Amino acid sequence: MAYVPTPMDTAWQRESGIDLGKTAVVVVDVLGGGEGTLPVLEDMAAWCVRIVRAARSKGVPVVFACDAHLPSIDRELELWGDHGIAGSEAARPLAAFEVRPGDYVVPKRRYDAFFQTDLDLTLRELGVDTLVVMGCDTNICVMHTLAGAYFRGYRTVVPAEATATFLVGDQQEGLSYFARCFDTRVVCGQEALGLFA
Repeated sequence: MAYVPTPMDTAWQRESGIDLGKTAVVVVDVLGGGEGTLPVLEDMAAWCVRIVRAARSKGVPVVFACDAHLPSIDRELELWGDHGIAGSEAARPLAAFEVRPGDYVVPKRRYDAFFQTDLDLTLRELGVDTLVVMGCDTNICVMHTLAGAYFRGYRTVVPAEATATFLVGDQQEGLSYFARCFDTRVVCGQEALGLFA
């Protein structure tokens, strides 16, 4: 079982359910289209696929926030090398998600899926105030997206097994940071699936 930090003593983290009518799932950078993901991310990706399917079964909107970098000019490319280039297979949601017409794909050029994208507008027009956020890297794009959500007043849930870090920092520290700094309710994967039961 994945590490789940001790919840903070806040009203949100003491709760156990969510209002599915005001919830969306946000999948951050689980990419690769038909080419698949890196072996180190396969378990995380499998959990994301399970949770997306469970959410869809209850009519919960699913948003894929996907790197879509412009070659040669995006600042992230200088730090990390070419990855998630707009229009490439590496910038598409993993094929296992079987993206549907009712899903939303939000291209992003920075770590935070809210920064200079229409994610916030889309969520507000859907009447959403709660996000189930998952993906990778735990300590980069997931962390910055959770910060963006917190600053905009969203409540967040993170399924621990549906996140992964392989570039920066430690998985446990990242999950603990979410709970402490963004009032994120960090849960195990099975508990996340139970939210959509």
